[in-house]
Amino acid sequence: MREIILDTETTGLDPLRGDRLVEIGGIELINHFPTGRTYHVYINPERSMPEEAFRVHGLSSEFLGDKPKFAEVVAEFSAFIEGAKLVIHNASFDMGFINAELKRTGRPAFPSEFVIDSLSLARRRFPGGANSLDALCSRFGIDNSRRTKHGALLDAELLAEVYIELIGGKQTSLGLAEARPAAVRAARADVPARARPQPLAPRLSAADIEAHGRLVAELGDKAIWLDILTGPSAATGGGS
Repeated sequence: MREIILDTETTGLDPLRGDRLVEIGGIELINHFPTGRTYHVYINPERSMPEEAFRVHGLSSEFLGDKPKFAEVVAEFSAFIEGAKLVIHNASFDMGFINAELKRTGRPAFPSEFVIDSLSLARRRFPGGANSLDALCSRFGIDNSRRTKHGALLDAELLAEVYIELIGGKQTSLGLAEARPAAVRAARADVPARARPQPLAPRLSAADIEAHGRLVAELGDKAIWLDILTGPSAATGGGS
């Protein structure tokens, strides 16, 4: 399964009021493993940068002035995300901008059924908790000290780590349970199993046991489990 962890930066909050994309960052995962393939681009928004947006990501009009316009990168971007599911934190925000830009270039909107909102995943797992990207990094012990300002590629890298934790954690996804040191496995093997306060009631009736014995008898005296049968069914099953 191919997934793209995606993040964007913009000139504001509403693409319907003229706000535009200024940065896209993406990380490719195959079966929840990063492949090392990434996508990153700064985009000339063809408009001025509001001060409040500049304070968030630090991308000025001067810096973006010589960067490509979205129409100039849309083919490359579309090729990168083609056939993948997009994993985005607060997906409705980013997809609103992406689809607005796609529409400007005459391309169809990206199908919503191929978008996974990691914020929704976090809210289901931690209802009532803080579920911003920074809060989730703190919750999962992910180092986000480099995140002094928002940046699409860095935020996508952090979200990739958060997403793996949200869907089950690195130990489950990377099969680390089988790779534990032998000393740890041995130490756990020394822990005695606790006895049940009351034994479980048998789930097989006498009729079940008798029917099984008849089946074993039909298989003849070469059945590999004859040696472990006990009780009345052993005599039936052993044929001796």
